[in-house]
Amino acid sequence: MTKNIFLILLQLCLPAVCRAAAFDLPALNARGVIAAASAAPAVPAAPALKEWTVMVFINSKNNLEEFGLRDLNEMETVGSSDGVSIVAELGRVKGYYAGDGDWTGVRRYLVRKDADAAKIGSPVLEDLGAADMGDYKSVIDFVRWAKAAYPAKKYMLVVWNHGSGWTRGLNAARGISYDDESGSHINIPQLGRVLAETGGVDVYASDACLMQMAEVAWEIKDYAAYIVGSEETEPADGYAYGPLLGGLTAAPGMAPAQLAALAVDTYGAYYSAQGLGATQSALKTSAMPGFLRLMNAFTAAVTEAGDKGVVKRGLYYAQHYAYADNKDLDSFVSYVVLRSQSPRVRGAGAELLAYVRGELVTRKGASNYAQPVEGLDPVDYPAAGGIAVYLPGARAAAGYAELKWAKDSAWDEFLRWIVP
Repeated sequence: MTKNIFLILLQLCLPAVCRAAAFDLPALNARGVIAAASAAPAVPAAPALKEWTVMVFINSKNNLEEFGLRDLNEMETVGSSDGVSIVAELGRVKGYYAGDGDWTGVRRYLVRKDADAAKIGSPVLEDLGAADMGDYKSVIDFVRWAKAAYPAKKYMLVVWNHGSGWTRGLNAARGISYDDESGSHINIPQLGRVLAETGGVDVYASDACLMQMAEVAWEIKDYAAYIVGSEETEPADGYAYGPLLGGLTAAPGMAPAQLAALAVDTYGAYYSAQGLGATQSALKTSAMPGFLRLMNAFTAAVTEAGDKGVVKRGLYYAQHYAYADNKDLDSFVSYVVLRSQSPRVRGAGAELLAYVRGELVTRKGASNYAQPVEGLDPVDYPAAGGIAVYLPGARAAAGYAELKWAKDSAWDEFLRWIVP
């Protein structure tokens, strides 16, 4: 009786084995079970992960429409490879550019190589209609889709559009990814949510103006190993996608630090060859906590020394770019260090500068205008330190206190000390 119960249980536990080979259950032994199991059909192995998936969110639903299509065509000069998947979501609207059939809406592509620079040849994987590309949830959907459809060992996300970092003034002037059709855009806390809710990336890049700021970097530091962006406005052509993606597909095993450096180097070289002024840098996010600590030490030293006069002159003389409230941090701190009479201020400032130059900013790429540009003051772009900070000559704009940088650092208190 006991043996019969055992046989019934064994049949229930090993149905596939029983069907795979005819044998006498009463004579079953361990060797027979192993042999039968090994004879069962093997489960197919999962396909090998690619090294990288590069995700480019191209919101050209605005006056940059022509350049969005140009950039996707430039990506097609390289295309996806055995080691790298390149995917893009591109949107456009009526009224700006009639090329490539003048279609409208938002489409997703797997970027494939082709030689037609005037027409996108990559397959449309999804047509999303008039999706709002100024809604941060649209970026979340794109990244989740890309990671599920094209999994990889490492990920890079590029958000392509107008950008403004953090600026004083209207709420509409703070953030990235402006959609003219909906009138919406992604603010800095929402950009942090995009990365947090999609599991983060290895490299995050803003192919947009004015985004390489302490306020932006601190918001997303926990969700990317490296952050690439520009302190200054970017020329409309944006990133040099041909050299960037060509370099990656030629060496897909490169580490995140190497890809971040490649993005900076190819950008700087591209605009240097054109004689255009531009800035680009890469930040290592693991250095951000040390950066905050040294920033706090510097501002504490300055306020305790009462160096308000030096600081206010620094507001005027420090290098700024398109928005006067966003100052190059290296330029400002260097000014204060050179003119303060306090040994503590000079020491704290020197330590901060050494850390930013040696640990936080891992790559810089910049070029100057070959010829003076009417209406623009001469700027030495290669002197840019690689990270800007909000430093207005008036009270901080409403909403600044909502940023993680303002909550976690002493910078907002420093701004209130400068202008009570």
